[in-house]
Amino acid sequence: MSDITDRIERFENMATADPSNDMAHFSLGSAYLDAEKFAQAAVSFQTCVELNPDMTRAMELGGSALMQSGRAVEAETLLRKGFMQATSRGEMRVKDGIAAILKAAGLPIPEMDSGTSPKSEGGKPLSKAPLPGPLGEWIAEHILSDAWEGWIAQGTKVINELRLDFSREEDQQVYEDYMAEFLSIPKEVVEKDRTQKEEAKQT
Repeated sequence: MSDITDRIERFENMATADPSNDMAHFSLGSAYLDAEKFAQAAVSFQTCVELNPDMTRAMELGGSALMQSGRAVEAETLLRKGFMQATSRGEMRVKDGIAAILKAAGLPIPEMDSGTSPKSEGGKPLSKAPLPGPLGEWIAEHILSDAWEGWIAQGTKVINELRLDFSREEDQQVYEDYMAEFLSIPKEVVEKDRTQKEEAKQT
């Protein structure tokens, strides 16, 4: 993506143009978080959760932003909510991320009822890699079908809002950056994927 100032400006424009776009607020919160504007990030993530109560990744990042802005009580409330939802849906990466934030803050990790188990719709692995290369391999190994379908819905908003043209390499990278943020794909995986694409073009 472009530098952080450009990202913030872009997403502020998106959120202002369509206040009901949960992904715009999520992306704005992520940009604020990268810029260490924690109070503003918290507001954006909380708005995202209000619009999309199932966005556990926004709860995780919003809780982190609240914690870093000194609002520990609000942070714990949001993180506990995210932990319970992520656990019930089998979203292990979000669950573990929230647990790490709570542990670092010296806060207790919520205990699930003994009869609680992940919903079956959250436990289906993808039948094959949805994309070629390291990105697709990582997604197939770490992302369940409901999370992937959630990204497809959000990714469509990204394409439409930013008017991305996949014939342009830079637009493909913008889309991948959003996807990596949404699915918590490690930066090294994204970089490896792009390196392999560059090498393939040169052969």
